[in-house]
Amino acid sequence: MDTTLLIDEVRLTPILIADPPLLNTQGVHQPYTPRLVVEVVTRGGVTGVGETYGDSAYLALAPPLAAALRGRPVSDVNGLFALADEVCGDSRAAGERAAGARVDAGGLRGVQTSDKLRLSVVSGFEVACLDALGKTLGLPVHALLGGKVRDRVEYSAYLFYRWAAHPDGGERDDWGAALDPAGVVAQARRFARAYGFSSFKLKGGVFPPDQEIAAVRALAEAFPGRPLRLDPNGAWSVETSLYVAEQLKDVLEYLEDPASGTGPMAAVAAGTDVPLATNMCVTTLAEIPEAFARDAVQVVLSDHHYWGGLHRTRELAGICRTFGVGLSMHSNTHLGISLAAMTHVAATVPNLDYACDSHYPWQSEDVITTRHVFEDGHLTVRDAPGLGVELDRDRLAALHRRWLDDDGTMRERDDAAAMRKAEPGWATPPIPRW
Repeated sequence: MDTTLLIDEVRLTPILIADPPLLNTQGVHQPYTPRLVVEVVTRGGVTGVGETYGDSAYLALAPPLAAALRGRPVSDVNGLFALADEVCGDSRAAGERAAGARVDAGGLRGVQTSDKLRLSVVSGFEVACLDALGKTLGLPVHALLGGKVRDRVEYSAYLFYRWAAHPDGGERDDWGAALDPAGVVAQARRFARAYGFSSFKLKGGVFPPDQEIAAVRALAEAFPGRPLRLDPNGAWSVETSLYVAEQLKDVLEYLEDPASGTGPMAAVAAGTDVPLATNMCVTTLAEIPEAFARDAVQVVLSDHHYWGGLHRTRELAGICRTFGVGLSMHSNTHLGISLAAMTHVAATVPNLDYACDSHYPWQSEDVITTRHVFEDGHLTVRDAPGLGVELDRDRLAALHRRWLDDDGTMRERDDAAAMRKAEPGWATPPIPRW
């Protein structure tokens, strides 16, 4: 074994990044959201970077895994899973206590569990190891995954209902409010003009369904023939889902998680020809058999933060290909490290059937030296060694100082708590909401 490939140190840096007042069915994004930056340093002096969620439930699991990695080969990414099981027992319990029975607000993928927490933590370490290995060998991450099958990856505009500003401070931007069809269309036009996006996804579940139907109709009129998606994050009943699908069947590319759970999704799928996509009812291997057997979903939105990294994402793609289920990619509030990782793995998947989601244009802050640039709605796949990104250490330090200075109110993603700043009586709506 080449000793330069052994891991010498792992650095964990929790940060808070600015987030706009984007609305969803649970509430509104807080002014800042937590992320965790993982650095793996080899004995050869090479540093690889990864990124994942930074809430306390994840931070409880990361330190013991970081300590156990010292002296192990950076190439042993398969061993991360067994190692995490071995060393994270007590910390996993602490993480679950921190999570409680909370819904995962970062991705809205159901109640947090020990397996979901563990896989999300492992994902950040796996990406950092692959980045370090690629830099050491002089190979891009996509080459370590088997080689790219496309030179560019298409992304979709991610539209949100939103306020003009947070009610309790935070960073300001010049996007303004988008609370009606005209505001949504104006937002989409700006995305198309600035980034060249040609497909559009609206985060729904915020207003009564007829209002969101009107917004999608306005988008269809403004962008005739362009792919459109609507995602209410499981906020609707089966009956409401079927109603919306009927009203929008001629313009929707797919309807994402209209109802919550495999059973309700299967009932919706049986009553409409509109494809149903999910990043909620299929987020672990154990959830696949029932969902595919019942034809509950026709498109799975993969997410390497959910599935445990880039290799596991490719395994999911193979399963979807086998069963004839479409594939795209989910996004949460992420930085340029995660976007680079998404792009590398997306470049290696033959059956990438739809443009990927990305929150990245909403994020005004980053921890890499050069921001990603969308051209014609695509990102060019980088061929530089590793992920092809470098940390901006001054910016990383500043965002870590923000985390240190926080009184604890922003260290947990909590959209309902943020909503109560504007509406004191707000409670997380029941499911289904409509």
